[in-house]
Amino acid sequence: MSKRLEDFIRNNRDEFDELEPRIELWGKIVSKLQEQEKVIELPKRKEVKTFSLGFVLRVAATVIVIMGISFVFYIKMQPAGTTPTKVDIAKINPEFAKQQVKYASIVQTGRSELKTLTKSNPELYKEFSAELAKMDSTYKKLNKELVTSPNQERVLRAMIRNLQLQAEVIDQQLNVIEGIKEFKEHQNEIKSI
Repeated sequence: MSKRLEDFIRNNRDEFDELEPRIELWGKIVSKLQEQEKVIELPKRKEVKTFSLGFVLRVAATVIVIMGISFVFYIKMQPAGTTPTKVDIAKINPEFAKQQVKYASIVQTGRSELKTLTKSNPELYKEFSAELAKMDSTYKKLNKELVTSPNQERVLRAMIRNLQLQAEVIDQQLNVIEGIKEFKEHQNEIKSI
């Protein structure tokens, strides 16, 4: 069937070419198409902006640098006395404050007693004071930490425990000195007999 149609069109081609549409017909077709385009016209999409990873990283780095510089200026502009250097221990825990004062005074009197008893033996005092200096440096670190610690009560307990240990060590050192004195006195008694 298609073969017959093709043959028919080939044989009658001249007759098909004779008939052409009117010129106004093309104008009507064009105007109708334009009207349909206006009706069917889709809303325009907003243009989406995209940023490259490099751009985003540069912006982030700039923000971090600006924040860092601002923080440094903020810290430098703070008056010197705004950061607390000492904490009122009684406000944290009044019972701990009493214990801290008690043990601090025991340690202080023990140190002065130790110093007077070891005047005759400076090497022994040097050895004893070196041991106490280590413990005292730990106490000072804890005292500095107390200012900034979120758990001040725990740090205060550690400070009191440190003072207790210092008092015990001083007591042992005083016992050693007493033992040495008794030994020397005993030696002197033996020599005198």
